[in-house]
Amino acid sequence: MMHKLEVLQSIVPAIFIAVVCFSSLLHFISSKWKQNHRLPPSPPSLPIIGHLHHLGPLVHSSLHNLSTRYGPLIHLRLGSVSCIVASTPDLAHDLLKTNDLAFSYRKQSLAVNHITYGAGFAFAPYGPYWKFIKKISTVELLGNQNLGRFLPIRTREIHELLETLRVKSKKQESVNMTEELLKLANNAICQMMMSIRCSGTNSEADEIIDLVRKVTKIFGEFNASDFIWLLKNIDLQGFKKKYKDIHRRYDAMLEKIICKREELRRMKGKDGKGNDFLDLLLDVFEDENAEIKITRDNIKATILDFFVAGTDTSAITVEWTLAELMNNPKVLEKARQEIDAVVGNKRLVEESDAPNLPYIQAVIKESFRLHPPIPLLIRKSHETVTVKGYGIPAGSLLFVNTWSIGRNPQYWENPLEFNPSRFLEGESNTLKGGLDIKGQNFELLPFGTGRRRCPGVDLAIRQAPVTVGTLIQCFEWKVKDERKLSMDERGGLTAPRAVDLVCLPSLRPNAPHVFT
Repeated sequence: MMHKLEVLQSIVPAIFIAVVCFSSLLHFISSKWKQNHRLPPSPPSLPIIGHLHHLGPLVHSSLHNLSTRYGPLIHLRLGSVSCIVASTPDLAHDLLKTNDLAFSYRKQSLAVNHITYGAGFAFAPYGPYWKFIKKISTVELLGNQNLGRFLPIRTREIHELLETLRVKSKKQESVNMTEELLKLANNAICQMMMSIRCSGTNSEADEIIDLVRKVTKIFGEFNASDFIWLLKNIDLQGFKKKYKDIHRRYDAMLEKIICKREELRRMKGKDGKGNDFLDLLLDVFEDENAEIKITRDNIKATILDFFVAGTDTSAITVEWTLAELMNNPKVLEKARQEIDAVVGNKRLVEESDAPNLPYIQAVIKESFRLHPPIPLLIRKSHETVTVKGYGIPAGSLLFVNTWSIGRNPQYWENPLEFNPSRFLEGESNTLKGGLDIKGQNFELLPFGTGRRRCPGVDLAIRQAPVTVGTLIQCFEWKVKDERKLSMDERGGLTAPRAVDLVCLPSLRPNAPHVFT
């Protein structure tokens, strides 16, 4: 015991000296850099951890508060990582469009790198592999032709959800809409990706949904080992165990699915190839003359990318929209009146109705403004750039706070009010009617912009209006205690509601006859 104490007493001073030396070195390097480059303003920092003490569980909210105090462009040192935070549309334009190529990389955290096999598309460096996967994704899976081909799948899944709600309504039972909307999104993407429908009784469905939620959560959580150099190989928070478990479970599930598909392809022969995305990836994998050689890990990582991007974000968009409509009955009634006038009660809302439902479109835009699916657009610079007279060093992380932009009174009248009319052409109180959500208008960037814009934007634009439209066309929505729903958020890569949305649906008297 005494021996251990003596050893500890000799080690502690050495560690302290090492920490002080490293901190001094960082300060010296930073001072030298500042002599030649003018960094944006910064809040007070601490040795070693830098500005980490300023961040709370909801990072986008913490960064918003810092920006209101120190300006729209600020510099932070998170541990040993240089970061830039931008919180206005003009800065988003300068950084993500004017300097699109310089910020075309993404940070690979320890969790991201392990769970995605270090081979994913979403976090891959900008280069030939990334360009190839993006091309086949946007053309083969998410192109207009394929989106049209998968329309019956999306329609069937919405009808399945409506039937579940009808049964619940008849029994006067509450329903967890958070879970139901995740199942809806998951079933649609599973069938597009792998021709698999994960029904509610299928354990695979629960496994995929659980994994997706865990992945988005851990990707957005702060891991000290990613930012503090001294802790790089020390797992203080137990992250390694969590992300290794997620990776193990996902790999086992995907390996099983891929093996089944390979056996089916062997049985069908060379001319029996399928038409989903898994078949397309396996075609590339087996093609010796393919433009880019991909591995089995590339296939698994790419499918995971689309699970995460296509399930969680789609579900939480509809959930936030439904919650806002329940909290704003006048907006809900106006949306229903539009549906009744344009669609009537002879049939359900369809995707083709969306262009004729401008108020429903405005409701979706307003939901994106207040509750962007991914509140922080995160990029990494691979070269030094100058923006607004400030130097941004190569290797810096960039946070474009779309959540903050959507709540800025300089750009939005009464920004905390849920007011879809601000997006309608001809409204006297707004100039926002012409704003789109595809990345050209920097006041509203729910899917990002430039090279790294979400490739699923066209799918989301098709899905969200029809899902929201049918839910309010067919049902009245209430909560048990009749109070307003909480709009609190939960942290992570996405920003879902803090608690699940549990509602009491009741069938509307004038719901479509084909449904009742």
